[in-house]
Amino acid sequence: MIQFQFITAFLLIALGIYAFLAKRNLIKLILALDIIDSGIHLLLISLGYRIELDQIPTAPIYTGYETLKSPMVGPLPQALVLTSIVIGVCVLSLAVALTINAYRHYGTLDVRALRRLRG
Repeated sequence: MIQFQFITAFLLIALGIYAFLAKRNLIKLILALDIIDSGIHLLLISLGYRIELDQIPTAPIYTGYETLKSPMVGPLPQALVLTSIVIGVCVLSLAVALTINAYRHYGTLDVRALRRLRG
């Protein structure tokens, strides 16, 4: 059975890809990339979450986890997603700064109009 978080992750990725291909405004393209990024984060976190023997997994940050007999959530996907979130915020801020600069210089955010200005 496919769990709800996997369906949500794939819907977020599909929505982001659709918006990225259909929209022509730079701000909407940046938001589409951010939606794709959020869907990938949800997918990676969901892959690290394991349910075995009808027990609820615990996070490995609790003290005394060496003696804990229940299944644990994988710490590696959490660390990778945390790093990816930081990198995504940096890329997002750079893209917004470049978009603001393009709007100040050309007066438009339409990708087709900016392509025509290339010369």
